[in-house]
Amino acid sequence: MASQALAKIELENVNYPGQAKPADAAMYQAMKQAILEVLPAKSPGLTFAEMQERVRGHLPEQLYPGGAKAGWWTKAVQLDLEAKGIIAREKVSPLRLHKA
Repeated sequence: MASQALAKIELENVNYPGQAKPADAAMYQAMKQAILEVLPAKSPGLTFAEMQERVRGHLPEQLYPGGAKAGWWTKAVQLDLEAKGIIAREKVSPLRLHKA
């Protein structure tokens, strides 16, 4: 049986429907939880920069030491959650996100 550290999840991208890439499940789950904790339920939501700043305080240090790789994971999980319909973007500039 594979350990949690080796577990993978299929990461989707709203910009490339039908395609998925394997990603570390523990890193994904920690970021998903952080994003869902900081995003509001309603519009206008947060800009990506605001979301990225706020999730850092919700990430486990053992997975994201000193916030390492948090930027990449924030974007990757944001795109995956959009593809799955869990979060939504407002059609404004700059981009704003909220729970779907």
